[in-house]
Amino acid sequence: MGKKSKVANYRANRAPGVERVHKLFGAGDWDPLGGYQGHRDQSYVKNVRPRSEGQKRLMEAIEKHNLVLAIGPAGTGKTYLAVTAAVEAFEKGKVERIILSRPAVEAGEKIGYLPGDLQDKMAPYLRPLYDALNDRMGIKRLKSCIESGEIEIAPIGYMRGRTLNNAYVVIDEAQNCTYGQIKMIVSRLGWNSTMIITGDPDQSDLLDGISGLRDMAAKLEKVEGIAVERLKEVDIVRHPLVAKMLEVI
Repeated sequence: MGKKSKVANYRANRAPGVERVHKLFGAGDWDPLGGYQGHRDQSYVKNVRPRSEGQKRLMEAIEKHNLVLAIGPAGTGKTYLAVTAAVEAFEKGKVERIILSRPAVEAGEKIGYLPGDLQDKMAPYLRPLYDALNDRMGIKRLKSCIESGEIEIAPIGYMRGRTLNNAYVVIDEAQNCTYGQIKMIVSRLGWNSTMIITGDPDQSDLLDGISGLRDMAAKLEKVEGIAVERLKEVDIVRHPLVAKMLEVI
């Protein structure tokens, strides 16, 4: 009788209903793209369609404008639709690279100094972007693009002094940016580039009055060629309880 594979042994020996849990850091067996070594490449999503009127308006705005601010509560698909648009433009050759960024702000708790290099330190903050990219491209293609520099994922501070030409730029969780940071970011937009800024002003992790997203959206909404799309609780596509909770908390 041949030897059982590792997967067969694992399935045979694990307790019913118990799934494997992987540590965030330890022994070098975790990375932001694979979860752990040997992780299978999941089937990526090929077609994305809007699931609400708000999402439909956002997708139309992204097609027509080079700068879009997607404002709305958690679960409305802001980040996912922005990453989807970026991947589609990249795959069609409309841009040469994708640049994704979000502020490294802790959500109400101090996690201290993280081990490793810049990528290791930023991985927990950027994991939602990795997840969305993985869902759209598949992990093998994603790793290849990151290694070649065609996809760049970096903290907000690394945007200063740059001109982002021929790129699709997604700035996520912008409610955790100051007004000065958002002003710096929008001024990075270069030729043949599109920028999408997403965030929820009601869920900022900054001190009161520091977040600049709400004020910036109000000012840019008046500028021709810039779209500000405001999604609402009705556009939430997570569990129905999410929308109900956000109405009362």
